[in-house]
Amino acid sequence: MILTYNSVDADGTMTYGGYSDMVVVNEHFVVRIPDTMPLDKCAPLLCAGITVYSPLKYFGLNEPGKHLGVVGLGGLGHVAVKFAKAFGVKVTVISSSPRKEKEAIERLGADAFMVSSNPEQMQAAMGTMDGIINTVSAVHSLMPLLFLLKTRGKMIMVGAPDKPLELPVFSLIMGGKIVAGSCIGGMQDTQEMLDFAAKHNVTADIELIGMDYVNKAMERLAKADVRYRFVIDIANTLTAA
Repeated sequence: MILTYNSVDADGTMTYGGYSDMVVVNEHFVVRIPDTMPLDKCAPLLCAGITVYSPLKYFGLNEPGKHLGVVGLGGLGHVAVKFAKAFGVKVTVISSSPRKEKEAIERLGADAFMVSSNPEQMQAAMGTMDGIINTVSAVHSLMPLLFLLKTRGKMIMVGAPDKPLELPVFSLIMGGKIVAGSCIGGMQDTQEMLDFAAKHNVTADIELIGMDYVNKAMERLAKADVRYRFVIDIANTLTAA
């Protein structure tokens, strides 16, 4: 595997990803951006978009009429809501922040919203979801989320906590539930995702910034103060040395 950033390429050179002035790549690793897609709002789909599109497809959670829970309404979660709604799926956002309810329903089009710390809401939704896309990268409890799944329900982990999570096996056994992981997707799926996004007008919600704002953006990222992705406009902010 050759990674986009800080990896040794086939010719022995280092890869520098999107920060390169120019790059030559094997045509196998090139995707076509549909003409109708704005480049800035499309850029995060190459990471966040395919990260949620791929598990929706491969775990059968893209079928119209399915009920999907999206845990966490951030960079991954907001795109997951958009793709799932484009597939015709019923979507419930599950968040630790009550203030995100209006955003989830009125702006992103989710069908319902739940606060994960609200026992009444969680109890009322037990056994109602075909699947869950879990985008949270902080340590959190899985058991309350597993109880939301129907029999044979699936929770797909796409967030990446830096510490191990506790997995209550009994809650998996009772109901034959599945916990799985998913990491982006291949080139064919990425092109398919982009074409689907263009057809259904799915883009990421971004804040476009210049190179001179990067340090401030990093400070805001540490405070989760971005809705939902920063995109750096490199071409219009580079200056000659």
